Amino acid sequence: MIESKIVDAHVETYIKTLLPIETGLLGALEVYANHNNVPIIQPEIAQYIKVFFKIAKPRAVLEIGTAIGYSGALMALEMGSGTIDTIELSETMVAKAAETFAALKNSVPLVDVTQHLGSALAVIPTLNKRFDLIFIDASKGHYREFFDLCYPMLNDGGVIISDNVLYKGMIATNLYLVKRKITIVKRMRKYLAFISEHPELETTILPMGDGLAISYKKGGNA
Repeated sequence: MIESKIVDAHVETYIKTLLPIETGLLGALEVYANHNNVPIIQPEIAQYIKVFFKIAKPRAVLEIGTAIGYSGALMALEMGSGTIDTIELSETMVAKAAETFAALKNSVPLVDVTQHLGSALAVIPTLNKRFDLIFIDASKGHYREFFDLCYPMLNDGGVIISDNVLYKGMIATNLYLVKRKITIVKRMRKYLAFISEHPELETTILPMGDGLAISYKKGGNA
């Protein structure tokens, strides 16, 4: 396991002591993920998304990378009403996420979750929809490709959230680089430079969790 160098370990531990303990469905999913070594968003990222959704109030969300449905469920609970389209390559993960979203339905009956099985690079072009928020949390080597496909579907004033963009600190400096990850690191560096310099975006990169990029689409009146 690669040690993260993004945030001082003592600071990270302290921040996590301030986070609420999840119960109910989200708490059960955290236990499942821990026992089965399934990667889900880190607690501080989950809390950030909760706060962000309360502020931005998106009603149409595209999620690239469903896994067991943890982040999708978290977003649905914060939305209260709206739609989520979520894409996942693994049939096993899709089946588990289907259980998650079925259990979620009674809590948020006004959120319509549509699961898509397959490669995001193949699925995204089939979607004829507009989104207020796009959450990218899939193969780190393909973020730019995901962006190019889904950006035209993002409404003006919408946001793209890209998770894991600092990748244990390796993106920031070669001092932390693991050689077998060099291709992913190079591609992620190019992606972060691209969204940071994009004329239609306002982007900030946060050193929390495994790195989070928030990109706001300014639109024609910005």
